[in-house]
Amino acid sequence: MTESNHNEEPRKISLADAIKNKLAQKKQAQAEKGSGPLRPGSDAVMHSQNNKKPNNQRRRTGGS
Repeated sequence: MTESNHNEEPRKISLADAIKNKLAQKKQAQAEKGSGPLRPGSDAVMHSQNNKKPNNQRRRTGGS
């Protein structure tokens, strides 16, 4: 039993270490890819996404 526990011990790492490793891998992959825009083809100017027109039925009909 002690041998199996001893074999599993190095694989267990703290959550903080796991997050640091994952972040390092992410940064390395991003550095290899190059510092391009997040979305290719997003060269267009950003527009407001508020497309829904307000309901002005109350104003048209005089309200209640």
